[in-house]
Amino acid sequence: MIIVEKAVNSYLKDIKASRPLTAAEEIELARRIKLGDATAVEKLIIANTLFVVSVARQYRGRGLSLAELISAGNEGLVTAAHRFNESEGAKFVTYAVWWIRQGILNALAEETRTVRFKQGQGGHETAEGH
Repeated sequence: MIIVEKAVNSYLKDIKASRPLTAAEEIELARRIKLGDATAVEKLIIANTLFVVSVARQYRGRGLSLAELISAGNEGLVTAAHRFNESEGAKFVTYAVWWIRQGILNALAEETRTVRFKQGQGGHETAEGH
């Protein structure tokens, strides 16, 4: 656990150096992403990783470590980077927050999924949904 905490702290230290993008930079990167520019994807993602951490922190204490929450949020961020349509006029972070939360919520649902049993006739347990 200490190793994971050190890794998260190192990650947080690294991403604090990233600066937010201007609206013009977001538009330019989005256009380049549509053309298949992997460097543009990377720049857009790196510029928004600190935001992922802020969203992930809202979900602490629900069954996943902060590192797992950040990882799930980053998966959502990657999806958002590939799907973002700059012509709709929204800032990237406004669009991305939905995908980030979706990634985190899916990871939480997967982690907390349990099989529930209900009493059948005669006191026998039956698996719900099976």
